[in-house]
Amino acid sequence: MIIRIINNDFSKDYILQKIKPVIETGLIIYFLLRLLILVRHIYDVYFNPAIVFIGSFLILALSGAFLLMLPSATINGISFTNALFTSTSAVCVTGLAVVDTAKDYTIVGQSIILVLIQLGGIGILTFTSFFAFFFRGSSSFKEGLNTKDFIASEGLKDVFRAALNVVIFTLAIELIGALFVYFSISNVSNISNKLFFSIFHSISAFCNAGFSIFSSGMYDESIRFNYYMQWIIMLLIIFGGLGHNIIFNFYKYIKIYILELLNKKIIHKQVPIITLNTKIVIYTTLILLLGGWLFLFFSEYHNTLQEHQSVFGKITNAAFSSVTPRTAGFNVIDYATMTVPSLLFVIFLMWIGGSPASTAGGVKTSTFAIATLNFIAVARGKSRIQIFGRRLTSETVSRAFAILCLSLIIIGFGIMALLIFEPKGTPVLTVVFECFSAYSTVGLSMNFTPTITEPSKYVLIALMFLGRIGMLNLLFGILGQINHQFYEYPKENMLIN
Repeated sequence: MIIRIINNDFSKDYILQKIKPVIETGLIIYFLLRLLILVRHIYDVYFNPAIVFIGSFLILALSGAFLLMLPSATINGISFTNALFTSTSAVCVTGLAVVDTAKDYTIVGQSIILVLIQLGGIGILTFTSFFAFFFRGSSSFKEGLNTKDFIASEGLKDVFRAALNVVIFTLAIELIGALFVYFSISNVSNISNKLFFSIFHSISAFCNAGFSIFSSGMYDESIRFNYYMQWIIMLLIIFGGLGHNIIFNFYKYIKIYILELLNKKIIHKQVPIITLNTKIVIYTTLILLLGGWLFLFFSEYHNTLQEHQSVFGKITNAAFSSVTPRTAGFNVIDYATMTVPSLLFVIFLMWIGGSPASTAGGVKTSTFAIATLNFIAVARGKSRIQIFGRRLTSETVSRAFAILCLSLIIIGFGIMALLIFEPKGTPVLTVVFECFSAYSTVGLSMNFTPTITEPSKYVLIALMFLGRIGMLNLLFGILGQINHQFYEYPKENMLIN
């Protein structure tokens, strides 16, 4: 009514057309808030942290699919399969797409994808706990158990404040990133809505989603040589891939160091602040980033790097190609033109992925590091892993190898399924690349995903979903109710060569 009075000179149809996006956005926000209430209700009626965690992603993916099928979300409509694929890819922060995000979705559809990326990246459980704590000042004991593992909190005492810190930290980094992206594209003329573009790519980068509102992604000619923007995106990817617990651990260390430096009266406590997990993650991440940059720089120097005239451009492009396989999914090159050694190395980086309790996927850096350390320990004839003055438990090592084996088994089944459903003569390396990209929630593609058959889409949907929630979490949820047996059978060794 107020809008009708203010715009009295315009027709009724014109006014409705103007306020339609506002109404639709309000309805979508209301729907998502009701979805959070549904998740809270699930907390109360069913208690199994793993199942609630998995169920929240499933509910969000299905809800997102129906939202993307709204007439206002797409230009020419979309099938349920394509909507479910896009929604799952967004919720699982993958970035694989069977339709063009830039051309086939309206601003409303792109906004829905952006919200799904944000909820999927941080986790709907974290958001639910955040809203519960924000509006009520407290949450239930069951909510604490469900949220504790997802945000990597060791106790229930501060789990909701931790959730609050995670949400605030994420939104702050994304806001800062959006500002830097905005200034980096100020001279790009073919971006009509620079503000939305900046927000979209900042959230997509921090959440390691890889979605872009350019048809060619960051390989688009208008930003392909925008190296300043590429470094901003790289930093956002790295921050998101490290995880909030690593960042908070460093923040605590710097805070205590500055306080002790400024106040000499403070007695220095000989207590290690940087945890073993942080050290392993940081060292592994640095080795993978630097190793990937050097390998791709020399491997692609006379191939994809040739179009970059300056040395700085080549260095930036190689660095970006080393960062983005860590489950980010942005492309500054055409991966279909990459050399075979480079593709195999990118597959290796995708498989490892990012760090635990982060927005990244893959088997995780700490898992790969533990497996490598175990190889070295076994080769040296040691029965335990000792590093940085600490000893890793046997349960940690067993869990790491279980994750590695399960990931390869699931990806293997996915590769076989795609080779069955796709036409004869489909390149095996292309199928392998797409399956590793889907399971590790990376989103890089050799331009193969948009052409796949209907059954293959559901195979990739399953791979993305299992890769995001973790097959081990699913097994814990299914088998976790089995009663523990407090006895042991006699030991016997097996012959292993």
